[in-house]
Amino acid sequence: MNSSGFLTRLLQLASPALPVGAYSYSQGLESAIRLEWVTDDRTALVWIQDQLTFNMGRCEAPVWARLYEAWARRDLRSVDTWSEFFLATRDAAELRAETLQAGRSLARLLVGLPVNNRAATDALMARTNVPLPTAFTCAAVLWHIPAVDALVAYLWSWAENQVLAAVKAIPLGQTAGQQLLHVLGEAIPRVADAALCLEDDAIGSFVPAASLASYLHEVQVGRLFRS
Repeated sequence: MNSSGFLTRLLQLASPALPVGAYSYSQGLESAIRLEWVTDDRTALVWIQDQLTFNMGRCEAPVWARLYEAWARRDLRSVDTWSEFFLATRDAAELRAETLQAGRSLARLLVGLPVNNRAATDALMARTNVPLPTAFTCAAVLWHIPAVDALVAYLWSWAENQVLAAVKAIPLGQTAGQQLLHVLGEAIPRVADAALCLEDDAIGSFVPAASLASYLHEVQVGRLFRS
């Protein structure tokens, strides 16, 4: 596949129109807003940047990279190992529910799309628990999207959903949301490059405020976002 070919598939994977339901979750941001930890565009940027750097960059993205490598090698044992590792890092019920719902939705979607390796999609659907990074990396490998490009798209999609959650829940204006995405967009390639180089024993995140916000969101009365 030439560069323009994988670019269209990359845009498809990163599109907010991808029907996996990720837009319906806030990953605790709605509770952070309710608690007034996040109150405006400035504090929203700090919150999302911290999650990007210390959670996505130090844990989810490097696990994503290992899942990509495992699919590229057709190493299903490693796919299962890193999928289970990732699920173990989802320390709130809604975080686990979100990644499993989105991952399974993407897996079902792939079955209905033209791909060059049905054995891979069959293997994906055969997994009992399919977190989103597992399904996304399978799609990226099937469509021959280079790892760094696919990871940047994955992080962008996550950041866009977080900004959209802030725009709805604070609320912010659309211009403020685009300004947040402009700043985050400059950081995402650096985060992706660092994640691809991270050693196994350096993987891990420590974002207690985000975890607490996710726990509280599960019992929050009057929610815009799913739990």
